[in-house]
Amino acid sequence: MKNLNEIRIGILKIPITRIILLIMTDMIAILLSSVLSLYVRYELKFMDVPRKFWEAVLEAYFPNVLITLIIFYIFRLYNSVWRYASDTELINIMIAVVICSIMQPVIFWLLEERVPVSYPFFYGFFMILFTGGVRFSYRILRMLQNRRLSHFKNKSRTNCMIIGAGAAGNAILKEIESSNYLSMHVVCAIDDHPGCHGKYLRGVPIVGGRDKIQECVGRYAVDEIIIAIPSASRATLKPILEICKETGCRMRILPGMYQIINGEVNVSKLREVQIEDLLGRDPIEVNVDEIIGYVNDKVILVTGGGGSIGSELCRQIAQHGPKKLIILDIYENSVYEVQQEIRQKYPNLDMEVLIGSVRNTARVNEIFRRYRPEIVYHAAAHKHVPLMEDSPNEAIKNNVFGTWKVANAADRFGCSRFVLISTDKAVNPTNIMGASKRICEMIIQDRNRKSATEYVAVRFGNVLGSNGSVVPLFKKQIENGGPVTVTHPDIIRYFMTIPEAVSLVLQAGAYAKGGEIFVLDMGEPMKIVDLAKNLIKLSGYRVDEDIKIEFTGLRPGEKMYEELLMNEEGLTETANKMIYIGKPIEFDDLQFERQLEKLHQVSQDEEGDIRGVVKEIVPTYHFNTEA
Repeated sequence: MKNLNEIRIGILKIPITRIILLIMTDMIAILLSSVLSLYVRYELKFMDVPRKFWEAVLEAYFPNVLITLIIFYIFRLYNSVWRYASDTELINIMIAVVICSIMQPVIFWLLEERVPVSYPFFYGFFMILFTGGVRFSYRILRMLQNRRLSHFKNKSRTNCMIIGAGAAGNAILKEIESSNYLSMHVVCAIDDHPGCHGKYLRGVPIVGGRDKIQECVGRYAVDEIIIAIPSASRATLKPILEICKETGCRMRILPGMYQIINGEVNVSKLREVQIEDLLGRDPIEVNVDEIIGYVNDKVILVTGGGGSIGSELCRQIAQHGPKKLIILDIYENSVYEVQQEIRQKYPNLDMEVLIGSVRNTARVNEIFRRYRPEIVYHAAAHKHVPLMEDSPNEAIKNNVFGTWKVANAADRFGCSRFVLISTDKAVNPTNIMGASKRICEMIIQDRNRKSATEYVAVRFGNVLGSNGSVVPLFKKQIENGGPVTVTHPDIIRYFMTIPEAVSLVLQAGAYAKGGEIFVLDMGEPMKIVDLAKNLIKLSGYRVDEDIKIEFTGLRPGEKMYEELLMNEEGLTETANKMIYIGKPIEFDDLQFERQLEKLHQVSQDEEGDIRGVVKEIVPTYHFNTEA
């Protein structure tokens, strides 16, 4: 049997004793307000109040109580959670009391009694004072108790600085004040608006603009900085983040403006400041309508669907309503995780997850025969440069001939479009991985000339956080106490986030007419050593004091910088200013096919150095003859 001390109102369980106490205080408030209204009306002299008015008030008391309780119930004054009471509850109290005040002359008229004309106004004032005071006192006492407990129980509490004294900062501060579970103490706020300086946000001093950040971190012993400017672009945030990361404080940021709109601003929405926040540009936007136009209601195959790029391709394709999504990968663990994630988000999506190698001709042909994919995204590849330098034959078998087999199957079974995921390392390659991807691009161009299928390649640089990239490596090294290893102090790379790169791949696929090599604008390149320093600082450490940086020298096949185009290629703009088309380099198809046959034989024989044969196909390939 349910506990009789509780009743369910809406979705909340409110103790009935609390409701009874509120009703009793309201009954007392009605009596006191009635008495005080007459008392004030007659200049605080009880003896001057006519007896008939006292009798009228007493006679109207019980009808007044009944009507008041009904009105208060309608305005939810008995089932609100008063520990979190806000301006909404205050407005409800005021409206309810105003209605009760308007009802006063009606009640006395029905009882054929008279009171002074000013009585309803004084009555309303005192009712707001008593009913509002009682209800909000619970919140005030709770807040004072939290502060007292935080002083005694949370000696290790975190001193916080909030950057942004607007609506988001106010919402975060409000939650910290009212929570029993957060051991955070906001000591100061920063805002670049001069009109705010010297004022207070919920009792917290707004000490100045961004120029005061480092000074106030020391003055207030700040441990954590919360950046609450969801409307700011990354270009605006970058200089603020640059200052903050020099303080050694932990940094967290409110991700976006949509949380203000949805009313979701709270501490749980804060996230750690990430390295992409320091790229200094806004996230790349794509035309979603163009993507939906050619992905929607299509059968789509993604090879390498368990990898960093392949899995993000699957996530974004799933958003755009494909008829069927087929995910192919040889590594079952990673593709299983992708399968579970997509099934949870899109339970109605028709999805097949298959295990198999793109090097297996029979398996590839069977998949195309059974499912007849209309669009193929070929992301399956070996991509780790140093590992492929030690196993060049495997790079050729998987990257070149895996692509060859999937591309041929696309032609044989009538696929309409084939998109190859390529890399900037294919330009003037100095490693076998880059050279293998350049041959893949040539396969795409060769197949496009001979097939009704539209074959295209999309070339981009490094993606932040992908498997095997420097960011996860640096994070592990920092967690282990260092050192962070960088190959050379001057080495630079282009960077883009995985979702950005994949969004552009999808849009480039929409532009495809066949034979193009799409080149993504990666923005300004970044020094790897600067990336390492930023990650160390974002982790709350000092460079070369807490965590050292060591230079290990360039690895075999590694360039100082990457190029996105070869000298022979020109650039043509597309409708999206972040996507360009490189002019294809002409080559002899028959000679290329003979060279591929030779390359295939050499890779299968596992004899000699395959690099010389690769050089015959890719004249721009430069490699160390001693490798």
